[in-house]
Amino acid sequence: MATLSIIVPVHNGGEKFRRCLESLKAASPQPAELIVVADGDSDGSWRVAEEFGAQVIRFEQSGGPARARNAGARAAHGDVLVFLDADVCCVPDLFRQIDAVLEREPDVAAVFGSYDDAPAETNFLSQYKNLFHHYVHQTACEEASTFWAGCGAVRRDVFLALGGFDESYRRPSIEDIELGYRLRRAGHRIRLVRTLQVKHLKRWTARSLLYADFWLRAVPWTELIQRDRHLLNDLNLTWKARAAVVLGWLALVAPPLVIVMCAMHAGLLRFFLAKRGALFTLAALPWLWLYNLYSGLGFAVGLARHWTR
Repeated sequence: MATLSIIVPVHNGGEKFRRCLESLKAASPQPAELIVVADGDSDGSWRVAEEFGAQVIRFEQSGGPARARNAGARAAHGDVLVFLDADVCCVPDLFRQIDAVLEREPDVAAVFGSYDDAPAETNFLSQYKNLFHHYVHQTACEEASTFWAGCGAVRRDVFLALGGFDESYRRPSIEDIELGYRLRRAGHRIRLVRTLQVKHLKRWTARSLLYADFWLRAVPWTELIQRDRHLLNDLNLTWKARAAVVLGWLALVAPPLVIVMCAMHAGLLRFFLAKRGALFTLAALPWLWLYNLYSGLGFAVGLARHWTR
């Protein structure tokens, strides 16, 4: 059985962080060590971590989760590094699941999961955003081409050999996706484990959702695609997803194409309907159209930034 080191970066985690730690305390079996990296927090999150017996590493100024996770990895002693966000709750057998996959498939270097389909926040955008993420991960290829650090594990020797996360990402962005690209380029296998699920506690608003999806996801991911010349047919980048982006923009001048755009998202819409009903699905339609519009714009901006650099 591998020894697991849990690494949680936190910046002003508040009550959600306490709930995260409570779920970790309830996990069985307990990991070898819990390392919390306080990334310039000003709300005393590091003190809460100490209450739960975590090893705490503190940074006076925030440098982003990539730097924080790397610091935790350097201090860890376990065979496997398990990265968790500070705003998720894990199920009691999470670590047993991770260990079982890595024990069963010794040539797998990393595993990751998804959010569950029951987000803690009940407002529409939190439900929409979380369920969208859940569906994308649950329908993606299990032989993965990238990585997710919200709930993901990497063999420590592989992680250190690759140099960890790219610390030039100073905000929560695509540092985990970028690591996944390097893992695959180095010949390592990554597994998406659909049963590996955590509950997301984050509350999304229109402003936070649009900013994160556009500036922290779409634009830098486009730059990463251009850097590596590697366009996936998986996750948010399937051919249907790309077609929906084109149709979303064409629908601005030919509105009936919205119907065709929705057909590209038929599986997602059926999922919304099954989970939250007709009214929720109808409310999701304009957001889905907007998603395709800003995804396309993000690609254009990312492309321009790549070539001007």
